[in-house]
Amino acid sequence: MSNTSGIPRSTRTRRTMAASGAVAAAAALLATGLTTGSAGAADAPSSATAVKLSASQRAELLRDANSSTVKTASTLGLGAQEKLVVKDVVKDADGTTHTRYERTYAGLPVLGGDLIVHEAKSGKVKSVTKATKATIKVASTKAKLAPSAAEKAAVKAAQADDAKLAKAEKAPRKVIWAASGTPVLAYEAIIGGVQKDGTPNELHRITDAATGKKLFEYQGIENGTGASQYSGEVELGTSKEGSGYALTDADRGGHQTLDLKNSESGEGQAFSDDDDKWGTGQADDPQTAAVDAHYGAALTWDYYKSVLGRDGIKGDGQGATSRVHYGQNYSNAFWDDSCFCMTYGDGEGNTHPLTSIDVAAHEMTHGVTSATANLTYSGESGGLNEATSDIFATAVEFNAKNSEDVGDYLIGEEIDINGDGTPLRYMDKPSKDGRSLDNWDDNAGDADVHHSSGIANHWFYLASEGSGSKEINGVTYDSPTADGSKVEGIGREKVEKIWFKALTTYMTSNTDYAAAREATLKAATDLYGADSAEAKGVDAAWAGVNVK
Repeated sequence: MSNTSGIPRSTRTRRTMAASGAVAAAAALLATGLTTGSAGAADAPSSATAVKLSASQRAELLRDANSSTVKTASTLGLGAQEKLVVKDVVKDADGTTHTRYERTYAGLPVLGGDLIVHEAKSGKVKSVTKATKATIKVASTKAKLAPSAAEKAAVKAAQADDAKLAKAEKAPRKVIWAASGTPVLAYEAIIGGVQKDGTPNELHRITDAATGKKLFEYQGIENGTGASQYSGEVELGTSKEGSGYALTDADRGGHQTLDLKNSESGEGQAFSDDDDKWGTGQADDPQTAAVDAHYGAALTWDYYKSVLGRDGIKGDGQGATSRVHYGQNYSNAFWDDSCFCMTYGDGEGNTHPLTSIDVAAHEMTHGVTSATANLTYSGESGGLNEATSDIFATAVEFNAKNSEDVGDYLIGEEIDINGDGTPLRYMDKPSKDGRSLDNWDDNAGDADVHHSSGIANHWFYLASEGSGSKEINGVTYDSPTADGSKVEGIGREKVEKIWFKALTTYMTSNTDYAAAREATLKAATDLYGADSAEAKGVDAAWAGVNVK
């Protein structure tokens, strides 16, 4: 898949869209919205709050960091063969910068070697957060195993998972595997094709370059005037093109919504409309799903920019792409880094498009996670990756203040995924879906990432609203704790900011639940103080899900 063209040089317009009710669908990657927080103002002390950087300001900080990577590596005491590659930067109001780096060794990418340098306004390094504490060093960068052997094993693994048309898109690359244990020379093979449910396949398999042993594997695809199907009358950003209009939002980085016409490949075609009145609110009009997807993307962009100060998914002001009508009867949605896009199926019978607000926000947030902590989509880090999308999908839905889709702590409630009116996931007690985990235990890393995400989702609810029974926006919740303790919520808006700061300044690719607790405690301390009610509330909520 590939991305589409950028902002057309045309006149931007806005039109209101009319709508109808919700429909049933099924999706493995859904996330949902949120309701009123329980306590007080969400404003944090200004000194530790990230400032809103313009594209030029961010570019300048990145240039500065790139110009001093050798000096930074020396300051950190890295080895002579190690080099730093700048990935992202966040700046606090007090001048502190948090610069995220990838690492190479002898020119090879170091997987699991990412780190974040926290530097005071004076230029002094305050601390460093590393994905691994191991020294990056291998005896030799000459592989004993042929790359073809690593590729063959990876294709075989994909076929064992019932992937169709499984094949490597390119030869395996040599890497240093440092995400667990002692760093070793390895191959990373990426296998394409199609997963058994119709989702594109992007299986990453890491193989020891000396022994051929599988070290790790994970999926790179993270399953995500007109009429909207789910959200009532909505306003869209469109652009004048020729004699008509296109779904291109110049106010939001040129975000485009494209039509795949039920294909499973290609970039998609632009939607066009003569009078700028889109859709009918019914799934049989191809424009309707596009309206919902375009609207959801706009809400998500606005939330990240106005609430969290992030200008677009990568923080660079560039819009992504939404693609609707993927495949036939495809009951899923997904984010794909390779095309920088969200993709939505039409559900069973091609009548239930997965384009509600929460799905759009969930998928777009996978892009934000990829551009920041890049939480590996497997094990506990994969559960945290999924939970991050659920958390901010919840935040976006609440922030939208849409009367047709009010905020709640239910995941996927609008699309009736189970066909009986029940949601996909529950944040107050995740196990109510029959699969998700309420609390952490030693086996959490072995669970599907959509189920281990329940631990962080439960933490988010407890930290926001507290334990026990209550009604919010007409929905009744009753959240337990692992040890029966009572947790007092500190307010959803504060918890959103704490999680975002932890994600962007303290989490790395290898972060597990114990490290997530540490990251959020650091974030709460930065924002509200070490002895604050907020920091204590964060800690109590983690204890409530058995992360201590």
